[in-house]
Amino acid sequence: MLKDALLNDASDIHLIPKLNDYYIQFRKMGVLSPFQSIPLEQGARLIAHLKFMASMDIGEKRKPQSGSYNTIIRNSPVSLRISTLPTNHLKESLVIRILPQKLTVPLEKMSLYPSSAKKLLALLMYSHGLIIFTGPTGSGKTTTLYSLVHHCSSGLNRNVITLEDPIEKDHEDMVQIQVNEKAGITYSTGLKAILRHDPDIIMVGEIRDKETAEVAIRAALTGHLVLTTLHTKDAKSAVYRLMELGIHWHDIQQTLIAVSAQRLLKLNCPVCNSECGGTCTGDEVMKRASVYEIVTGSALKEVIKEARGEEAMYQYPTLRTLINKGVALGFVPETEYRKWVHEEEG
Repeated sequence: MLKDALLNDASDIHLIPKLNDYYIQFRKMGVLSPFQSIPLEQGARLIAHLKFMASMDIGEKRKPQSGSYNTIIRNSPVSLRISTLPTNHLKESLVIRILPQKLTVPLEKMSLYPSSAKKLLALLMYSHGLIIFTGPTGSGKTTTLYSLVHHCSSGLNRNVITLEDPIEKDHEDMVQIQVNEKAGITYSTGLKAILRHDPDIIMVGEIRDKETAEVAIRAALTGHLVLTTLHTKDAKSAVYRLMELGIHWHDIQQTLIAVSAQRLLKLNCPVCNSECGGTCTGDEVMKRASVYEIVTGSALKEVIKEARGEEAMYQYPTLRTLINKGVALGFVPETEYRKWVHEEEG
């Protein structure tokens, strides 16, 4: 199952309990596709095995659990993040997030537009401040973060410390800390400890609550460059979210360098101008690329003014504009634009 998922570039595996069997699905390019069904008893044994490998309580079926472990699939190191949910009749639903440990993709190859990659790399030259990446699950935020911090540690020779839950990719050229609430290492306590470890750049997996947001702001105020993520629909909503968490607008204005909202788009094949991914020629071509709605400089100041309830005027390339431009240039299928519009209106 794991080999087939990796061969098909699946990002997730779903084991869903039915009345008489377990139904297995793969998520590929953001879409769920059927794989196979297995008997209930076999599915239960498979879930128990995966929970054991991820150091989870195999006897506990009434509570949600999560864990992770590393393995080798098709001669490649892979990290598997396991999550379970209890369902009726003491059956469990399980989802596996597949995190290949391959080399970090350079940002220039990830971005649909070279100008966006150059702008993000230029932001890393700041000595202190806060840069926030936002977008839905599966939009590539973590991949972008890893690409940027790898560039900082190997290319700019800066001391990078990450705080993650879980650590998704192992990097020998940076210090990585795993959040472990049972051991007392939360996002907030971990950040406080990192500040005493002489970092240049701090990567925080996610700002989840007021305490984490306050520590991240304080780290940025005390001379560190902090990269983190938030879950908001677009770039300017991240400013509103920080204020909802109790961060004063003045601190936001003092620390926030930029906000980048990201979407991962399917690409047309350059040969047949369809979504074949290069199968028409037998050559592997880039199947997806990211677009970045980056708000910085004077536009960001105006967004902060608007969040305070003041009249503001700003203009920057929005996700709608960037995706529409990709369709017009023939890089992106029109279905991607329609999907984004449906998401925005929904």
